[in-house]
Amino acid sequence: MTTTERSRIDAPVVVIGNGPVGQTAALLLAHWGLSTIVLDQRPERDPVGSKAIAQQRDILDIWDTLDGAGRQITQEGLTWNRSRTFYREHELFCTEYTDDGSVFPPFVNISQTRTEQVLDERMANQPLIEARWGHRVTDLIQHQDHVELLCETADGNVTVRAAYVLACVGARGHDLRDHLGVGFGGRTFGDQFLICDIQADLPGWERERRFYFDPEWNPGRQVLIHPCPDSTYRIDWQVPEEFDMAAEESDGRLDRRIRAVIGDHAYRIVWKSVYRFHSRVADRFRVGRVLLVGDAAHLVSPFGGRGLNSGVQDAENAAWKVAAVLHGMAGEGLLDSYHHERHAAALENLAITGATMEFLVPQTPTEQARRLDVLERAVAEPAARAQVDSGRLAEPFWYVDSPLTTTDPARPFAGRPPKGSVPAPGPGVLVPDIPVTDPATARSTRLRLLARRRFTVVTGDEVNAAALHRELLDLGRAVPVHRSADLAEGGAARLGIKPDEVWVIRPDAHLAATLTGPTAVEVNAALTRGLGAAVTALAQPPRPTFSRA
Repeated sequence: MTTTERSRIDAPVVVIGNGPVGQTAALLLAHWGLSTIVLDQRPERDPVGSKAIAQQRDILDIWDTLDGAGRQITQEGLTWNRSRTFYREHELFCTEYTDDGSVFPPFVNISQTRTEQVLDERMANQPLIEARWGHRVTDLIQHQDHVELLCETADGNVTVRAAYVLACVGARGHDLRDHLGVGFGGRTFGDQFLICDIQADLPGWERERRFYFDPEWNPGRQVLIHPCPDSTYRIDWQVPEEFDMAAEESDGRLDRRIRAVIGDHAYRIVWKSVYRFHSRVADRFRVGRVLLVGDAAHLVSPFGGRGLNSGVQDAENAAWKVAAVLHGMAGEGLLDSYHHERHAAALENLAITGATMEFLVPQTPTEQARRLDVLERAVAEPAARAQVDSGRLAEPFWYVDSPLTTTDPARPFAGRPPKGSVPAPGPGVLVPDIPVTDPATARSTRLRLLARRRFTVVTGDEVNAAALHRELLDLGRAVPVHRSADLAEGGAARLGIKPDEVWVIRPDAHLAATLTGPTAVEVNAALTRGLGAAVTALAQPPRPTFSRA
């Protein structure tokens, strides 16, 4: 590291909020070699409630970067393999999930409380992270080269100095957003939702998700049932705006509500909560040296599991970019791409969940009539079932329109694929994950784990990787160049990389570029663009392509 780089890291990065998104952000910053202080106004962690339970495959993949946390969560969690959708007493369709050879299953259900415990264990073993409980941030003052945070503690007021701030303050971040002058447009829906996590022995339900439209035991509304570890089931009812939990408990209606779903089986309530859902997004995700992450930046309905999962993707995006700036690999302009990429992701999540909520909670007579018509026809008409919207489950956002992405006419983005599918490899898409051998250690690993160490280049078999490597720009850290054939047996075919192609992979495992027969100038331009710099600065003469002799 040069003297110039050291001068950029004379203060830690501060993460505000020690929930799973803040934990992920801190661990990823440490992964990039940055000292991090995590501030939380609570006196200690509150291990109450399962909260967000559905962790998507690519989130487990990110967590696996953190000393195998993704694998541990997968092993402890529950993978459901069937999703059934009902209208009244009719089963409309059933989706079966099978093992497709991926390292992680499509979804794992596990309580947020346990997820936080697993991430806490990683934080405790990471000397670059300091967690400070009982620190309520009361003011935030931005300077040209740092941020000053004023905190209220039990022992008085303290000041914390930060190079950058990642605000992972959750859904109640209005004070911070107001302080930063950030708008938070959108809407809050009137209907409430009741969650009860119960422990019960329900044979045949252990591995399936159930969604009911208009069942006789919740007429006109929905019920969602998710299996969880330890014979626990989440039941999520849509309830009227005037729903009163205390009244239902006192007169036995809550017990009758549960028994209407599970019958006479013995059960125990583990956790219960009532909530309303919101559809809101911040108008700016970056304000100077402060980045808004997770629910502080966007709120969506829970149907589809896009809250926590999207927040973890925010954290990864922010962490590698802050690290690139502080390590001298990129300028401040790279941080503007955080807003561009993750704001676009939030808008897509709002659009998808908004369409779901229009179907689940129709607000006008026209919407109500359309939903009833679709559901009635879906009982007998397979074509109508495609219009039944019980939520599109979480998936990554692909940065095809990002300023960091080099487009490739040979690999155009065909649009969002059908549910449960992934797009073909191309610029902006997550690189396909395959088992590989780490050339530096000769140990088995995965391509995405290898890529999440820095910018990485992978070549097809006809490209002279060694010659290309010699021509790459010095980005402050060496950019490894790997032949697909050297990484894995049959690597080119398994990846889908063509013999004359060069792939540039970002530190979050997304493809920054897929180049055909490129010159060194073109590969360097893709690397430079991937770091948020203007590629016109690369005034180099053309060079021959790196085809093998």
